[in-house]
Amino acid sequence: MTYQVQVLHEGYSRLIEEVFEANCTCTLITGPNNIIVDTMTPWDGNFILKKLEETGLTPDKINFVISTHGHSDHVGNNNLFLSARHIVGRCISYRNTYFDEPFSRGDEYVIDDDLRVLATPGHTLACVSVIVRTADGIVAIAGDLFEKYEDVYNEYVWLGAGSENPDLQRQSRARVIQLADYIIPGHGPRFKVTKEMKETFKHIPNPPSTP
Repeated sequence: MTYQVQVLHEGYSRLIEEVFEANCTCTLITGPNNIIVDTMTPWDGNFILKKLEETGLTPDKINFVISTHGHSDHVGNNNLFLSARHIVGRCISYRNTYFDEPFSRGDEYVIDDDLRVLATPGHTLACVSVIVRTADGIVAIAGDLFEKYEDVYNEYVWLGAGSENPDLQRQSRARVIQLADYIIPGHGPRFKVTKEMKETFKHIPNPPSTP
């Protein structure tokens, strides 16, 4: 059984009359494990429950909750999923038990042969991305490593969204571009990784072990 990836909510970020509005992309992965990635703001709980119901799932059927980083629009409804193991950035836990995390050693957190979580520092130093193999190709659910498609060639978009370490973020972005066929960014629609993108990002070296 292969994994399927479904965007429950397409993220956005925009400036309206000098007020900045943003909410993250929320993604559901179904297959051998059911996983929800980035649970939006605390005000979006009913929306997520409704979307899950439409897919025939309930919160207790979710095996993993993954927050690509700890900002409030990415963790707001983690508490809906009390049967799941939680990965928030580089922190892995279930209830009050905290598990060894492989990211500081430069390793990945492997859920199974088709799904893994890797450290992609930059936007925050603890950021992670989810790499999942599907029938359509490799999908990277990248959180705010990529703000939206427009920042692929215009780094002012992701720099303007905030970056704790721009050099690490450039390296992490290059790594994910080389790995993925499609990218789901933190605040915009899914986009296809083209040969041109891979060629453009090829010269940027893979990131070193994360700090």
